[in-house]
Amino acid sequence: MTAATQVLFVQGAGPGTYDEWDSRMVDSLRRELGDSFDVRYPRLPDESDPSSVAWSAAIHREIAALDDGAVVVGHSVGGAVLVHALAEQPPERELALIVLVAAPFVGAGGWPGDEFELPGDLGARLPRGVPVRVFHGLGDETVPPSHADRYAQVLPQALRYLLPGRDHQLDDDLVEVAQVITRNVAPPR
Repeated sequence: MTAATQVLFVQGAGPGTYDEWDSRMVDSLRRELGDSFDVRYPRLPDESDPSSVAWSAAIHREIAALDDGAVVVGHSVGGAVLVHALAEQPPERELALIVLVAAPFVGAGGWPGDEFELPGDLGARLPRGVPVRVFHGLGDETVPPSHADRYAQVLPQALRYLLPGRDHQLDDDLVEVAQVITRNVAPPR
């Protein structure tokens, strides 16, 4: 029996996000990816008031527990903290793919925020050779879709997917995300 490819889903922030919001996205991703993938969904500390230090440490612990060749997916603030954490400290594992879903760009041209501000050389600081895929719903009223454009500007390794009519949660339908993951990640042998 072969091991399933691991996918780490990093939740967004806000009261009830883990149980009431992002869990539906994770259910969709699991359903669409099937048994060849092991989607992990850890609860991050203090989702109502996330700290870059606490969330980055938790993300690095979770990545260290993965096998090489895993995929990391970050939703909303979880996506911004994920790329910030990867840029500040290289992961202990080789990643196959980084996926951002409705992630705010924190820094010049995006949201203000000293604690989560992304470095200007973000693309050069992420793990070398790891592709990045950025998904954003054009109906997102929480994080403007222009944030996906900002990521595309600073991440030469990124491809951007703008989804018409989809909201901040991508309407709890991650079929396109799953398709991109399966196209970009070879199944385990």
